[in-house]
Amino acid sequence: MNPTDASLVEQALAGSQEAYRVLVERHGRPVLTLIARMVRDQGVAEELAQDAFVKAFGALRSFDPAYKFSNWMLRIAHNVAIDHLRKARPPVVSIDDNASGRDLADVLADGREPSAFEHAVRGDFRADLEAALARLRPEFRRLVVMRYIEDLSYEDIAEVVGLPLGTVKSHLHRARAALGKLLVESGWGPEPTRGE
Repeated sequence: MNPTDASLVEQALAGSQEAYRVLVERHGRPVLTLIARMVRDQGVAEELAQDAFVKAFGALRSFDPAYKFSNWMLRIAHNVAIDHLRKARPPVVSIDDNASGRDLADVLADGREPSAFEHAVRGDFRADLEAALARLRPEFRRLVVMRYIEDLSYEDIAEVVGLPLGTVKSHLHRARAALGKLLVESGWGPEPTRGE
């Protein structure tokens, strides 16, 4: 039977390097994925993920077993990535410039359009989606990654990023709208109807 994260933390605090190694193996992929999606550079992401685990090890005594270790670890990873991005100052796209009023769900759910799978099979949708995701503000990109790639609940995301639940939902809505606008600009919107 696999030990719980809480018991592994206890063992690591007692000096077990093996227990901490298991924690790193168990949570390494989500941490690396989150950071890589935020910083958009795999090499930098790998370094930052290592930094996040080093910081976690140093702060292991502060972990409260009443909470999920995965959320605690993702919060550390998130903070490490945000610190890096603050130093790097990446370009951003305004999410408030949504003249059409349609969000990504509306665009992709249009019955006249092929399904998302058919778009992906045709070729460039994934690349355009990645490019659009890269153009989102980092604080919105991180939420999209946590929700739609890491499949975290809204509550878990709120815990990881330290924002109220309503703010997380609002930011995700804005991020989806901005992502939808960017995809429409890339040619992934519905065909215009006659008279438009």
